Amino acid sequence: MDPRWRKLLDHMRHVHAIPELSKFCELPPNPSIRQFNPRHAKAADAMCADTGLATDTFPEFRDLIVSCSPLARWRKTYRDTAIGADFLDRFGCYEIVGADGPFVCGCMRGFAVYASAGLHYPWHHHPAEELYLVVAGTAEFAVKGKPSRTLRPGESVFHESNQPHSMTTFDKPVMAYVMWRGEIDAPPAWTYPEEIA
Repeated sequence: MDPRWRKLLDHMRHVHAIPELSKFCELPPNPSIRQFNPRHAKAADAMCADTGLATDTFPEFRDLIVSCSPLARWRKTYRDTAIGADFLDRFGCYEIVGADGPFVCGCMRGFAVYASAGLHYPWHHHPAEELYLVVAGTAEFAVKGKPSRTLRPGESVFHESNQPHSMTTFDKPVMAYVMWRGEIDAPPAWTYPEEIA
């Protein structure tokens, strides 16, 4: 295993000590290791080249997520939908801990997520409960039934099971660490407009 993965996991242990994260889920103490071939995505190139991922809170975490990017299996969650090439080129994520990451765990999933500036991640939902922690940059998070909030590094938002939510970046990109618990095997699904009202 590339030592960059080990460094990322070790740093994640410190991040999981943050009260919101430790209450949400525990990082497995000794996860199994999975070997796999990396899978590239254009969003990976965008993230690695992005100079707007500012953070005073998590600079090492940000840098480790970027350094592991070429080793990762970037997800293809929305490849077969009508979302369009522009979104797929500027939004992406890879799993660190969970069913498809280098560190195997059946009780939670942890993802690195990136969205470039000026991008809207449309309303969607999933059975898993979710916690977003902003690592770098900023984004506006909308959750059905609640006012939208702009989050900065160190701030988080919780999504209940199947609760519709969306994310929008404006003049800055965003990098987030995203955790799932509960029903973690079902992928996200788009939320129809009538489900938001």
